[in-house]
Amino acid sequence: MRERAAVAALVRRYGWNATSFQVLEPGYRYFFAGGADRAASERDACVAYVDTGSAWVAAGAPLARADRVAAVADAFIAEARAAGRRACLFATEERFTAQSQLRSLPIGEQAVWDPDDWPWALARSRRLREQLRRARAKGIHVREVDAGEAMKPGTPTRTAISTLVERWLRSRELAPMGFLVQIDPLTLLPEHRLFLAELPPEPTPGAPADRPGPLVALLSMAPIYARNGWSLQHLIRAADAPNGTTETLIDCAMRWAAGAKADLLTLGLAPLAGDVPAALRLARRAGRALFDFEGLRAFKAKLRPARWDRMFLSFPREVGPVRAVLDVLAAFARGGLLRFGLRTLMRGPMLVVRLLAWLLIPWTVMLGSVDTRVWFPRPAVKWAWVIFDASLAVALGVLHRRWRDGLARAVTAAIGIDALVTLTEGLVWNAPRTTTAGGWAVLALAIAAPIAAFVTLWRVRVRGHAARGAT
Repeated sequence: MRERAAVAALVRRYGWNATSFQVLEPGYRYFFAGGADRAASERDACVAYVDTGSAWVAAGAPLARADRVAAVADAFIAEARAAGRRACLFATEERFTAQSQLRSLPIGEQAVWDPDDWPWALARSRRLREQLRRARAKGIHVREVDAGEAMKPGTPTRTAISTLVERWLRSRELAPMGFLVQIDPLTLLPEHRLFLAELPPEPTPGAPADRPGPLVALLSMAPIYARNGWSLQHLIRAADAPNGTTETLIDCAMRWAAGAKADLLTLGLAPLAGDVPAALRLARRAGRALFDFEGLRAFKAKLRPARWDRMFLSFPREVGPVRAVLDVLAAFARGGLLRFGLRTLMRGPMLVVRLLAWLLIPWTVMLGSVDTRVWFPRPAVKWAWVIFDASLAVALGVLHRRWRDGLARAVTAAIGIDALVTLTEGLVWNAPRTTTAGGWAVLALAIAAPIAAFVTLWRVRVRGHAARGAT
């Protein structure tokens, strides 16, 4: 508690990064310049980081006086080396990179608004005004909630927030992440500002007219002390929230910040946006199935920010950009990239559907080219399988473009029948005729693949249905 209080004091004194307030959330370790054994009053600089097991990944630039941030970062890296760890600093800004000797890789952009200019942005965007009108027409009401009310166990507000967050997480394709994107809007301090968007309450005889309605979205903000600004930390929306709900929350946050005389407001990093290296642009396109990087930037651009600030990953020269990026990914994945990938794969359903569709293409081609006399009782059986698998690939492609529960059930049933028939054919026809190790390997793959596909698709279909039913 004493250590965290010391960090909180430094955040309030030197918090310049948009991520500065997030380092008070659970899961961080702290490096204090001059040593952790110094008295709290003497701890005048620190770095918040996570330990992945092989690297210390810092959340932004050091919390320190402006002319000391580079020196504190160097001390942090030296301490990591002494502990047998690599080190890097994620989401640094040009204020830091301009004075640091570390290498810095552009990783995206951060949209920044002047809250006083928000009415001007609204006046110039007919589309934005229309979204606000739609939300008003549905009766969306936004209220600011005290952090103490939201944190108090057993209150209707806390229950509603917990339910919304749980349903939102269940609907995500990516597995829950850590580091700077962990979702815990109930970890609030008095400085946080929390806005809730609610639908009108259902009419109930005898119930108070001013009672809150169903919660459909929330927004939380944290201060950026050294710049008299605010950072939007969490923006969570139910799947069935009316159009314009998100824009209405942002509109309320902007007007609140203007009333508080704030100098800036940011929605945080748009990862891989803007002028990033070619390898990261490729990752932006390749990762579209998991996260819509371009869509996130387009949404922020629609809100007409005053400027875009470049964000960087800073690291020592001996580490290199590839190793530094992998260390950051391990921090977001909570230490295990393989485990995170498997958790994400099982969340689906869209990633699993796309993967199955792509895998069926080379499998069908291979099926059509094998020797009929070795693998099938007669040519008609072989070509029936080829047509079946090609049709299944097409159905999975259609399902990926637009999820339909009826089609999902039909595809799952078809794969189940495929698994059963393949198993029967493999045991009755192929096994007695297989004599080589390669043949047994192909037979095992042919039997195991549809069984695994059926089980996987069944699980993600059930899970996806549960998530949609919850929201």
